[in-house]
Amino acid sequence: MTKPPAVAGANRVSSSDEDATKDSSCVRIELVSQAKTKTQEESMDTHSLAHTKWECQYHIVFIPKYRQKRLHGEIRQDIREIIKVLCGYKKVEIINGAVCKDHIHLHLSIPPKLSVSEFMGYLKGKSALMIYDKHPGQRSKWNKSFWARGYYVATIGAISEETIRKYIIEQTEIDRKEDKVAL
Repeated sequence: MTKPPAVAGANRVSSSDEDATKDSSCVRIELVSQAKTKTQEESMDTHSLAHTKWECQYHIVFIPKYRQKRLHGEIRQDIREIIKVLCGYKKVEIINGAVCKDHIHLHLSIPPKLSVSEFMGYLKGKSALMIYDKHPGQRSKWNKSFWARGYYVATIGAISEETIRKYIIEQTEIDRKEDKVAL
């Protein structure tokens, strides 16, 4: 497997984070990026496709099969690295995340050309194969799946519902005024 292209803002967990989480049930995954200090307007400019400006952020939680507490020790560190690599391949930005003993939290920015369900199928499928390659003892003779079938996803809005409502009302008023002028 080849290495993913370099992604702006390297993913890392500092040694102090590792020391702080040795006894806890989660290991953080975070993106070290200067985008955190940018204003909302500036950050929207950093995410663009040919004809689209976008900011699509999601909170995603998924679990191992039967919510077994399998994500510990070396497996936990490997899963963290595998998630970073797979996100890099699809150009998905990891804003924050944590690998806990029985579940994973991710705060991701996924490009609009990639659906959440498509990405999660890719992430869970490829990560399971990579985990089984590194840790063959994790594979069961009877049950081939590492992850449970579903996942939880919620959108993280940069704009509140009230702001959207206000914008729509303002736009309809502008359209009405333009219609009156045209008559």
